[in-house]
Amino acid sequence: MEGSVLARIAAIVFVAIAITAAVVEMGRDEAGQAVRPAAPLLPETDALRAEQRRCQELGEAAASDPDCLAVWADTRDRFLGRERDQTGSE
Repeated sequence: MEGSVLARIAAIVFVAIAITAAVVEMGRDEAGQAVRPAAPLLPETDALRAEQRRCQELGEAAASDPDCLAVWADTRDRFLGRERDQTGSE
């Protein structure tokens, strides 16, 4: 085959693909594409998170605060997926 014949075949294939894509795009239902408004993302109130922030603001004094030590234990247990009553028995 000559190069010009291959170029013509490639051009015909390209045009056929472009026409097919245009027909598919025009055939789509616009009502089905209506964008639904997203539900507003409201952060859940988490008491543990609030206590973590409080301990963070205490800085170095949090290391001797018994409430902060309990918060860190709860956080560690939540992270590790342990129940609160499974402390250190493993």
